[in-house]
Amino acid sequence: MVAPNTDDETLRQCYAAIISAFDDIERPGLRDTPRRAAEAMRFLLRGYQQTLDEVVNEALFPSESNEMIVVQDIELYSLCEHHLLPFIGKCHVGYIPRDKVLGLSKVARIVDMYARRLQIQEDLTLQIANAIRTVTGAKDVGVIIEAQHLCMMMRGVEKQNSKMKTSSMLGLFRSNPSTRAEFLELLC
Repeated sequence: MVAPNTDDETLRQCYAAIISAFDDIERPGLRDTPRRAAEAMRFLLRGYQQTLDEVVNEALFPSESNEMIVVQDIELYSLCEHHLLPFIGKCHVGYIPRDKVLGLSKVARIVDMYARRLQIQEDLTLQIANAIRTVTGAKDVGVIIEAQHLCMMMRGVEKQNSKMKTSSMLGLFRSNPSTRAEFLELLC
């Protein structure tokens, strides 16, 4: 999924219109804000310009390992598709390899690619799990995300200490209680 290309001038004009609805766009502190906001949004949503193949870049390596691999505490920053406000948290990824392992940094890059798109945390969790399964050929994948949502903290119910946790368990992570337990234990 790739977002349609919007030129920078169109983005600047859109931000100028939004800002003008609330404040004087010619005020010194706001004059250059539409340009800066457009650049920031392009950066925050850069995941639309990436593909799984580009991110992985053939960083799969033969391995005889058949034990669980866990990468935890991968920082993530995303924007919720409902309010365009950030959610910030950590992602934990586990998988049981089948003849090949994924380069360590590529796990974090996969998390980042999907996080840098407009979406909800529930879908993000599943997208990451499916991507790890697709790339590695591993049938057994577990992903847990825990994040704080500014849409819940800054507006609405304004609950500052709330945290959302989501999981996607595929293969043995779903069907085998001991595999799931091992994954959760490794995260402690």
